[in-house]
Amino acid sequence: MVTTELELELITNALVKGQANRVKTLTTLAIENGVTPQTVFEKALLPGMQVIGSQFRDNIIYISDVLVSSRAMHAGLHVLKPILSDPKHSSLGKVVIGTVAGDLHDIGKNLIVMMFRGAGFEVIDLGIDVQTEDFVEAVIEHEPDILAMSAMLTTTLAMMSETIRELERRSLRDNVKVIIGGNPATHDFAQAIKADGYAVDVFKAVDLALQLV
Repeated sequence: MVTTELELELITNALVKGQANRVKTLTTLAIENGVTPQTVFEKALLPGMQVIGSQFRDNIIYISDVLVSSRAMHAGLHVLKPILSDPKHSSLGKVVIGTVAGDLHDIGKNLIVMMFRGAGFEVIDLGIDVQTEDFVEAVIEHEPDILAMSAMLTTTLAMMSETIRELERRSLRDNVKVIIGGNPATHDFAQAIKADGYAVDVFKAVDLALQLV
């Protein structure tokens, strides 16, 4: 439908420009016009952040610009969240996420959390500097479909493999899909530690999660 496509395009453009209030208003109007929350997320908000991600990687914009657009995306998600939280809208799955022990970076993780929630996942955010035992206890307590671990330091990558080994030791590994991400992580590393997937950046994480569930 042309009208819907135009509505989604306007949201995307406003997000890229970092216009939080406009994103919120346009998202509200789209929902009132019958566009589903998942469609707004997948066809407007996520593409906008993918543009931002590409521009950032190409050094066209800076981290401050990414944060401004992230706030604009959050404004859109603020509209979608109450609808997605309604019992009539079933959750796509449950995700436990955290930055591994020894690592205090959280910008990328926080953006992924917003994207997961916008896509319809229930998210338990353990925060930063998360110990192996805390990841394992969260898997036991929350019984998530996915455990997502982030690391931005090469020195903390070992915590990911340690967590997976502990899940195996406690016979929990088969109960949860494990995905990893962060600058030093690679597809080969993910395979080496027997993770179920690797997201090259925050803009691929949701697609990976959707595939796994």
